[in-house]
Amino acid sequence: MKPDYQNWVPKGMVAGILGATALTCAGTIVCAATGALPNGILRAFMSAVFGIAFVVCAGFSVWCVRAYRAFSYGGQRQLSRKIVEGLAQYVSVPDGGKILDVGCGSGALTIACAKRNPGCAVTGLDRWGKEYASYSRRLCESNARAEGVTNTVFVKGNAVRLDFPDGSFDAVTSNYVYHNVPARDRQKLLLETLRVLRPGGVFAIHDLMTPRKFGDMSAFAQELKKRGYRKVALIDTTNGRFMRPKEAKRLMLRGSAILFGFK
Repeated sequence: MKPDYQNWVPKGMVAGILGATALTCAGTIVCAATGALPNGILRAFMSAVFGIAFVVCAGFSVWCVRAYRAFSYGGQRQLSRKIVEGLAQYVSVPDGGKILDVGCGSGALTIACAKRNPGCAVTGLDRWGKEYASYSRRLCESNARAEGVTNTVFVKGNAVRLDFPDGSFDAVTSNYVYHNVPARDRQKLLLETLRVLRPGGVFAIHDLMTPRKFGDMSAFAQELKKRGYRKVALIDTTNGRFMRPKEAKRLMLRGSAILFGFK
């Protein structure tokens, strides 16, 4: 039995955009190269609309195919595996500790942390929404069994408001989750996650930490230090740690960084 961590770019998304590309291409041909529409303003307008739509869909199709290949766990690049296993290396907790993985998806990071910390209890939390219908608690549990991991538990929850008391965990981690959560202030989401970290705990949160999505993260790191966090660092993961700058740009992963430290 092998684990199935799925692909970060769902097959349904790839199929949908390829279908849209085909339809807009057909629409462009029908409008511009046949007599389906009368000559004149209407024909020119519809040709332009379908043409622009085709260019946009074609560009997104290229991105989807590239990303699907890059993020495939069984493919040549295996970027997902490299990121997950690389992020898990930042999480080290003494035996008997508790670890929380927020937005666990298919359970990859939760299981990677459990492997590195076999004496700890690792909780994977996710809302498992319709956006990623192929992800589920059942899939996470199946993957844990396939990996021979027995120190994990998977629960349903929401990153916006974690159903845990303050200081419940010795480590909290997350990978590419918060930028997907609709929020005006994603720094508040980070503070909500850090709320459940107990003194002395470690955190490692990987995301697209661009100013547009997260605001000034350097200032946020300094604010955490003022609040008493012993170590806070922003670690760029596009400088060769997980990927090269050109690959990050091509896959729209610019700004990827780990917020790492100790409370």
